[in-house]
Amino acid sequence: MAEIIRMPRLSDTMEEGNIVGWLKKVGEAVAPGDILAEVETDKATMELESFETGTLLHIGVQEGPVPVDSVIAIIGEKGENIEEILANIKDEPVAAAEEKVEEKTPAPVAAPAPVAAPPAAKAAAPAPIPTMTSGDGRIKASPLAKKMASEANINIGQVQGSGEGGRIVKRDIEAFIASGGQTAPSNGAMIAQAIENDFEYGDMPVSQMRKTIARRLSESKFGAPHFYLTMEISMDAAMAARKQMNEGEDQRISYNDMIVKASAAALRKYPNVNCSWLEDKITYHKEINVGVAVAVPDGLLVPVVKNADLKTLSTIWHEIRDLAGKAKNKKLGLDEMQGNTFTISNLGMFDIDEFTAIINPPDACILAVGSIVEKPVVRDGQIVVGNTMKVTLSCDHRAIDGATGAKFLQTLKEYMENPMKLLR
Repeated sequence: MAEIIRMPRLSDTMEEGNIVGWLKKVGEAVAPGDILAEVETDKATMELESFETGTLLHIGVQEGPVPVDSVIAIIGEKGENIEEILANIKDEPVAAAEEKVEEKTPAPVAAPAPVAAPPAAKAAAPAPIPTMTSGDGRIKASPLAKKMASEANINIGQVQGSGEGGRIVKRDIEAFIASGGQTAPSNGAMIAQAIENDFEYGDMPVSQMRKTIARRLSESKFGAPHFYLTMEISMDAAMAARKQMNEGEDQRISYNDMIVKASAAALRKYPNVNCSWLEDKITYHKEINVGVAVAVPDGLLVPVVKNADLKTLSTIWHEIRDLAGKAKNKKLGLDEMQGNTFTISNLGMFDIDEFTAIINPPDACILAVGSIVEKPVVRDGQIVVGNTMKVTLSCDHRAIDGATGAKFLQTLKEYMENPMKLLR
């Protein structure tokens, strides 16, 4: 009996998945645990695993966006007739998605053997889209294309991309291999490589991650009544403590690690800040799970340090380092991105003195952290040189009042100015 494979919900906020490429072809045998395809969600690129045994009889969408629960494949016995199944699902939402993908990106076809064409024919043929690079100089290619190029020992920079914006996709690698790797880059591609660090102008497709960021933060900004509290913290003691903690150690405790620990300790003292507004109720969380915003090429990911108040600074350092690495490689697991009860966004490393952040649902607060600034300060009636840092707490006024947020910041300030308390 044939089994219908639908686009799974691979994250709590996912509404559609973008099929990057298939690792199985129609007619190939499939077993439980086999990877069928790579799917880009709003948070990461993930592998779509098979739970069925049989033969891949049908692929609904070769590449592109597909709504959650839409049909993407059929697995059954070899030679099984699936015409009736296809007829029954033709009116489902996937049909519209498939038509859109087919209009935009033709399905891959077997590349013909290279044939010497006369000059006139070459001139008349449409020029391939030049391979494009991202703003940081990386060549744009799907994860599947990169994997295929690596396995075939191909310099992916020599491959011309035919995907959106010149992105290299599976069929480009297949065509390159079929042509014996003799395809020379066009003038446009050579120019793009020569100025690969230049910004990409023009229209670019919106990634699943960016779509979700836009939707969720718009809902937060315009749905939750934000108010902001800013406080300046003396960082002299924290700087001295950090220097002492890092002496002779391989691990380098960062100020961000200290802020995560101090925030978690302050949340334990003020549990009414560690909450979520859920329209008809407010949930006060017993666990303190701190989300740490990490910048990635497509936007932001927020890996979560679970039970941060119960962990040492060195443990927090290890976790954040590991989670940030996974985030930048889009390898975070779902459990590593869920369950946040409070979020920290730190732009201090970019010399940003202070800023306000949009609350990251379902949290009721987010802490925006600025840079450490050396400046004149008044101590005991004397002007001396000191180091200060500004933090701004964005609060959802439906769940938290100004006095509550202010007391939380006062406690955070106390921990940061007396960092030995974080070691208890």
